Amino acid sequence: MHLSRTVRLLLALASGVALALAYPSFNIPLLGWIAPAILIVAVVGERPRFAFLLGWLQGAVCYGMSLPWFFTVMRQYGPLPVVQAGAVFALVIVATSLFHAAFAVAIAWLGKFAPERACLAAPFVWVSMEFGMMHLPAIGFPWNLLGYVAAGNLVFVQLTSITGIFGLSFVVAGYNALAALVVLQMSQRRQANTTIWIAVNAMLIVIAGAGPRYVPRAHPDRTAHLVQTNFPVSNGFPANWMQDHAPEMDQLEAISIGAAQKVPGIVVWPEVPAPFSLQDGNFQARAVRIARGAGGGFLVGVIDFKPHGIAQSGVTNSAALLGPDGALDFMYDKIHLVPFSEYVPWRKWLFFARDLTGLIGDFEHGSQYKVGQISGGPFSVYICYEAIFPNEIRRFTLGGAQLFVNISDDGWFGGSGAPEQHLAMARVRAVENRRWLLRDTNDGITVSVDPYGRIVGRLATNIRGELEAPYAFRADLTPYARWGDWLPWLCVLVALVLLLIGVRDAFARKTS
Repeated sequence: MHLSRTVRLLLALASGVALALAYPSFNIPLLGWIAPAILIVAVVGERPRFAFLLGWLQGAVCYGMSLPWFFTVMRQYGPLPVVQAGAVFALVIVATSLFHAAFAVAIAWLGKFAPERACLAAPFVWVSMEFGMMHLPAIGFPWNLLGYVAAGNLVFVQLTSITGIFGLSFVVAGYNALAALVVLQMSQRRQANTTIWIAVNAMLIVIAGAGPRYVPRAHPDRTAHLVQTNFPVSNGFPANWMQDHAPEMDQLEAISIGAAQKVPGIVVWPEVPAPFSLQDGNFQARAVRIARGAGGGFLVGVIDFKPHGIAQSGVTNSAALLGPDGALDFMYDKIHLVPFSEYVPWRKWLFFARDLTGLIGDFEHGSQYKVGQISGGPFSVYICYEAIFPNEIRRFTLGGAQLFVNISDDGWFGGSGAPEQHLAMARVRAVENRRWLLRDTNDGITVSVDPYGRIVGRLATNIRGELEAPYAFRADLTPYARWGDWLPWLCVLVALVLLLIGVRDAFARKTS
């Protein structure tokens, strides 16, 4: 396709905008089914160096539009000056957009041989790119992967129980590659694969429309009480916080005990939204009262201080379970901490991020994927950001967890689309592992999700209240839980083979 570089730049920009609009809070997922196709059309026939720029531009525009909350969090809660907050945000955008640039270079280079070869490789290269982005050291960020634009459909999301979210990314990328191929063939006045493209569209429409009615329904047999604490986000807490907020804490205690006495079940509070610690005698006494009064156990997010010596202690973002007798039965320490929010990676070199003080707790990483026990069966809890890492969550399933609890404080995101984005990703973890998911947050979005991805209970946002969340235990293992990220590894292998074939053919051309 003979396009000027100006047109190619505009196409890359359009691709980035379309991809951003596919995610919350814009919520136009159909655009995700054409956005990568626009980029493929823009880079095929272009030199790899310029394709690098086109791919990077697409990624930068997409992340700049879909992740503005990242800058807001750094600016308001870091708290960082505008320039430094912008530098941290820019680092994330630069790093993640490099993977889009690598995708564009690979497609442009393969397109030199034939558009068909580039489009054949596209879904494999795209999934490899997302897989690499997830494994980026310290700042791996698999947020808003392409597969999530299809995960909102109840039948499409079932594929993730076999392939993980990367299977949906492969399907959407494959559709985009087919659409791009049709456009490229038509532009060259060649016989286009329009019949195949129309048939694929028809098939997808039928599956998306009629398929959800055939998805099985899960049958809960238990109730949990998810308490939404609804405390405002704060950079710090005075020493007398518990005394100043005693009426609110009394209200939460009454809500918790009252709900559990009415309908027996475990009480859950979210990721620590205030200075909650079992080392604080005041809070510990209240936690024991709630656990004993509720009678079914009390799971709560806490800050835990772990002694490492006389002059040093480690601080963890943790979840503690108190049994019906008030004793501490279980403690999980968050393993995957949020970079630039719970610790500063590479602090020695990232001078512009050293002043992060308000949001940063300099937490220590946990090290064990623990499984605890509540009445009825084994469970695991994971905290906030950990929900976006599929291969890490499946470790809880392999450890024996028959129920997932995800506690989070999404209040840091303010009124942005991030809470919806976060929920969309957490929901897929339930389907990948076929586990009920109880998701409890500080101010929303608090839900109960069944093993097939249906949200069967939801509490209004920005209120203090309690959700009677249905759930059940489930012990079977999905193919994804058993085998993990087999598909992205396969994509990496196929992408490398296709690139090596391209190298061979390029060498043959030079020597012929």
